Amino acid sequence: MKNIRTVAMGLIWAASLIGADWTAPVEVRHDEKLVMTYRAQWDGEFLLLRGTIQPGWHTFVMDNKERQQERLKGKPSLGIEKSTEVTVVDGLTVTGPWMQSQPKDLSKPEIRWFTWGFENDAVFAAKARPKGPGPAHVEVRGQACAADICKNIEVTLAVPLTGKKVGSNVDVKSLTPVWQVN
Repeated sequence: MKNIRTVAMGLIWAASLIGADWTAPVEVRHDEKLVMTYRAQWDGEFLLLRGTIQPGWHTFVMDNKERQQERLKGKPSLGIEKSTEVTVVDGLTVTGPWMQSQPKDLSKPEIRWFTWGFENDAVFAAKARPKGPGPAHVEVRGQACAADICKNIEVTLAVPLTGKKVGSNVDVKSLTPVWQVN
């Protein structure tokens, strides 16, 4: 009975994504192994980007460098992972600050290594308005890492601009603002 309920919930979730005008998943692979996928949507108010991360992998926040500098307080670091960068190339103008899922602290303070990221799922959002009929083109750059390897991320998504508010299954109010550089 539990398996039937799990399958049913998965089908409902998948149907909600299809009905919400999300793009097809764009895969990030290391060799032949799937690392993660990205999907995007403009819901009539927000540009939304969802990363689905495979078990054993994680990716990083948009403000990793700023968070690290805050924690280091001027001390040297062993290095830093690439923050997730989202660039809207055309089709939309971002009109509000970026927000992201609540990150997980992946730091190892005992060796002055500070980093924050996401496992399983990551959502990024910013208010946006169309600047043409679309589609919008969104570039995502960053890094995903497993225990012993990292993979650079460089993907582009073509996001339809339907002109109608399509709604979304993302609760934008649950996202946290990306730290701004002062």
